[in-house]
Amino acid sequence: MRYFIKKHPFLAAVLLSMFLGAALGVLMQVGMITNGWGMSGIVELIGGVLSGIFMYGGFMIFPLVLTGAEIFLLVKGRKNHEMHQKGRIFDVVGMILGTCYSLMYLGFMSEVAFGKDWPEQLVNRQTHTPVYTKAQLTVAVIAVLAVIGYLAVNFIPLKSMPPLTLVLGIAAMYLGAIESVVWGIQVFRGEILDFFLLLLPFNCLLFTARTVSHKMWEWKQMAEAGDSGWERYQEGKGFFHACNCFLAKSERWPLAAFLLMWPLLGIVIGILLLFGQKPDAVIKAFTETSDWTLSQRVAPQNIYYDEHYLCTVAAGGHEKIVKPKRLGVRHGHQVIVNRQLCVANAFEQVLEERTPRFHKTVRHFYDTYGFPVAKLIHSKYTADFVYFLMKPLEWMFLIILYLTDVNPENRIAIQYTGKSLKDFAQE
Repeated sequence: MRYFIKKHPFLAAVLLSMFLGAALGVLMQVGMITNGWGMSGIVELIGGVLSGIFMYGGFMIFPLVLTGAEIFLLVKGRKNHEMHQKGRIFDVVGMILGTCYSLMYLGFMSEVAFGKDWPEQLVNRQTHTPVYTKAQLTVAVIAVLAVIGYLAVNFIPLKSMPPLTLVLGIAAMYLGAIESVVWGIQVFRGEILDFFLLLLPFNCLLFTARTVSHKMWEWKQMAEAGDSGWERYQEGKGFFHACNCFLAKSERWPLAAFLLMWPLLGIVIGILLLFGQKPDAVIKAFTETSDWTLSQRVAPQNIYYDEHYLCTVAAGGHEKIVKPKRLGVRHGHQVIVNRQLCVANAFEQVLEERTPRFHKTVRHFYDTYGFPVAKLIHSKYTADFVYFLMKPLEWMFLIILYLTDVNPENRIAIQYTGKSLKDFAQE
């Protein structure tokens, strides 16, 4: 077992995550099996194993195993070339999966609309983008530059790299590590599962520290063996000669990379100016937002659809077609209402007053089929189609209201205002 882990550490990490995920899936499923241990119970147990491997193992346990591996590599792999080489797959997979998992978590759990800035009004539980859309290019370029720096430092042999190139790559990694930390601070809002959002920046710090430390150790080993090949860079005169002499001692690399990081950032910002990015885009990327830790803006209150498909139509269709009239209140939340929605609700109100039993049947039918219809309305054109589809029913409701109510327009007008006709009668 120890030989397998040493020979194939990444595969061992994957198998360990799958095993723990399957075990957790079995434990969760055992308490839920209600049909005994017959064929159906076995099928449920197999389903628990598969879901455990995929959900628990892939999305919860594996990120923790990767982080544990990075901690171990930082402690043991700094002065072990073979271990550091094998650990690079943990770095690359951690960067890729960490980014994908973070975006998936924010998209599904927090319902982040990544293309929506703070001035735009969202619906229900949607959240504005954590990175200002007009500065996303700056954030992406810094991230790509950091990845290039990592690849250069880790995959180009040390004795083949000029000293300034190595330090420049480390400086790029510093920029990426700092950006990942700022990202972690931005998206962490104190929820229990938000802890997983901190794993990406934590891992970036771990493998950045390990890479720099390992390269310093590797240089010392080469210098002691007289195999550094950097003597040629110490010949000559001028500024670059002075830089090469300064970088001849690896203990100076971390400080040199930190100092070089700032002009590198300035060069990146200068180039991005040509592509329409603002000089302060690095800062505004996180402050020109709302709903997040570093946000400096206050977004308009979300509109609540409440899964009522006519509410969805009123708020989601083209204004010239669905003709939204005003804001209303439904179940304590603001909704956009139009005449069709008010007529339908007024009709339901009359139905409840005159024929309560029949109203329960109609309500049950609506709850059963209306909510699924609302979930299918994902565009303005779909909302427009449902609006036209409901027109004959709207006219029928209106006719019934005029035949049964003394003041039908008053009843229609007060829908979703939080008041009833009795309130106006008392006034």
